[in-house]
Amino acid sequence: MFLLAWQVAASLADSRLLPTVTAVLRAMVQQTVSGALPSNLAITLGRVAAAFTLSLLLGSALGIAMGRWRQLDLLLDNTVTILLNLPALVVIVLLYVWFGLNEFAAIAAVALIKLPSTVVTLREGARALDPGLAEMAQSFHMPRSRVLWHVILPQLTPYMFAAARTGLALIWKIVLVVELLGRSNGVGFQIEIYFQLFDVTLILAYTLAFILVVQAIEWTILQPLERWATRWRR
Repeated sequence: MFLLAWQVAASLADSRLLPTVTAVLRAMVQQTVSGALPSNLAITLGRVAAAFTLSLLLGSALGIAMGRWRQLDLLLDNTVTILLNLPALVVIVLLYVWFGLNEFAAIAAVALIKLPSTVVTLREGARALDPGLAEMAQSFHMPRSRVLWHVILPQLTPYMFAAARTGLALIWKIVLVVELLGRSNGVGFQIEIYFQLFDVTLILAYTLAFILVVQAIEWTILQPLERWATRWRR
């Protein structure tokens, strides 16, 4: 219904500022055949994957530790709050200035921007762990590995998936800004070029391709993984 409304509105407007759906799809096919779209999309996906993995692993470990040890929480709480409210643009620009316009600075900036929200989410998850379950595991003399796998991780699973979903949504956006400001390839760089050329059709073509990839990741990876991780509830 949305695509139909878009097509009708664009046909009635008859303006290069609002291309039709068919024009955008035709541009996507042309960019795909030329190799430009798959190439830039793959580069952006690589940066997203690297920043997402780094921020999720570090943020989860730090968040769980802060949730379990009060002294560490008191020590790092102000730092996390500052990072949480620091504008993303400032972080990106500073890392580019300090480390140069390279892949390390780009990925580190994205991971650092996402890190505090992951920490906060997992910290709340660690605080919400049921002490009764921990006591039960201790009374049955369960080894630490089994306590971690069967008692702690199942309780943290909803928080991990919440952090993963919000993280992925945020990282997609930040990576495009990072590419626009300081990289010479990727979807963000291409959108900047087409913005300068005032080519709305290609801007929407890359945007639509991006949306399709995000939706595919949600359907084929995140949802099946979440169903598998929470199968014990059923």
